[in-house]
Amino acid sequence: MAKIIEYFSETATEMLHRVTWPTWRELQSNTIIVVVASVLISLAIFVMDFAFGITGNNDSFWQGALGFIYKMF
Repeated sequence: MAKIIEYFSETATEMLHRVTWPTWRELQSNTIIVVVASVLISLAIFVMDFAFGITGNNDSFWQGALGFIYKMF
């Protein structure tokens, strides 16, 4: 039981005194970077899905490159 108490005590000491937490300004700028990167990646995936994916409607003219290949087989 003593080892468990020591573990939690050392964990609390490390989290409070040894960890360097980001400032509010750093946190905001990093959050903006993550949001922008997420939007760009989701747009890239949307474009690839639109270009190469099947739209779900088999009667539509454009089904992407994969839709064309699937129709051949």
